[in-house]
Amino acid sequence: MNSFEKIDILLVEDNPYDAELSMRALQKKKLVNKVEWVQDGADALDFIFSQGVYEHRVQDEPLKLILLDIKLPKVSGIDVLRKIKADPVTRSIPVVMLTSSAEGQDLSECYKLGVNSYIVKPVEFESFQEEVEKAGFYWMLVNRVPAS
Repeated sequence: MNSFEKIDILLVEDNPYDAELSMRALQKKKLVNKVEWVQDGADALDFIFSQGVYEHRVQDEPLKLILLDIKLPKVSGIDVLRKIKADPVTRSIPVVMLTSSAEGQDLSECYKLGVNSYIVKPVEFESFQEEVEKAGFYWMLVNRVPAS
């Protein structure tokens, strides 16, 4: 990744199939210029906080959206969410949990930590793609955030 390239959405998803569907849905509707995909929670934190292999990433414009799975290798999505919302620099970035977990405990914990939305991934291809499109449309075009 070019350190000068502006990223709109960070997609944190360990399943390559789900990641590909999500990226296609967002690009199909032309909702974003650039989506960065990472496959585990440790890489997500490195990207968000410009550390490790992403230490040269320029953070002059914050991400517009983070799509985050819960069940991730290395660092769980809940722990990634916890760190994002605990940091004053990143806490205003909208985070949408896009997960297969419909467990009430996960849902409650995510909202306690400050998640902006919680979407359970549908199993069917068309439904999954539609949910990602709707989430992208809302967070990229409808939602308003304060100027940095």
